[in-house]
Amino acid sequence: MALLLLKVNRLSAVFWDVDGTLADTEMGGHRPAFNMAFKELDLPFVWDEELYNKLLAIPGGIRRVKFHAEACGMTLSQDQLDQVRDRKRLHYLERVHEGHVHLRPGVKRLLHELSHAGVKQWIVTSSGTASVMALLKQIQKQIPSFDGVVASDDVASGKPAPDGYLLALKRSGANSAASLAVEDSAAGLSAARAAGLRCLLTPSPWDAEALRNSCDEAAAVLEHLGDPGQPTTVLSGASCQEGAVTLKYLETLLSVPDR
Repeated sequence: MALLLLKVNRLSAVFWDVDGTLADTEMGGHRPAFNMAFKELDLPFVWDEELYNKLLAIPGGIRRVKFHAEACGMTLSQDQLDQVRDRKRLHYLERVHEGHVHLRPGVKRLLHELSHAGVKQWIVTSSGTASVMALLKQIQKQIPSFDGVVASDDVASGKPAPDGYLLALKRSGANSAASLAVEDSAAGLSAARAAGLRCLLTPSPWDAEALRNSCDEAAAVLEHLGDPGQPTTVLSGASCQEGAVTLKYLETLLSVPDR
């Protein structure tokens, strides 16, 4: 009896989101940094975890500030928004340096496995370059170096627009059909898909919206990437028998018919 063999494609590049994907930056990093900036600038906003969870549906920190201010009946000038951005950035960098931001489960392990296999690894994020570089500096002894970074400063439109991913594909020379994005949010998933990339979604614990509405667009949805003693749970897509996302698992996702 003839056996039907599934052809597994070789993975050439992985494009990583940062906030909520590489590391838990939001609740312990960005949120308190915004609150400190609001207090310094005498703005009547306090973002608790419940409120910030809702605001995370809006990609980009300053866009969140503008949206929330308008919802509160305030119109902030560009100068005020710039001041919030600058003060918040300083406080975020301080929190990163103080160790308040940690890698998500499985990230360190998978980064090293992909690096050893010669897979290109790029960052594609809606955060500014300064914030990304501060995080990378803090964790540089734990992880291999990335081949490149595309941040919000590099493109005209952030996620869910595909601009960042398209630029990363161009700069890296990677073939979209042999590449994957790793994201945690609905906006990031939309950006990756619009750029022609399959996407592995690992929703942040607080991003229920991405989990609820985006499963059909993702190649797979997992609780996290998994580690020894901390196996992941597959929420949608191909089973992960090892309990952890590996190079072999990612290459399996490339072979699944696109949705």
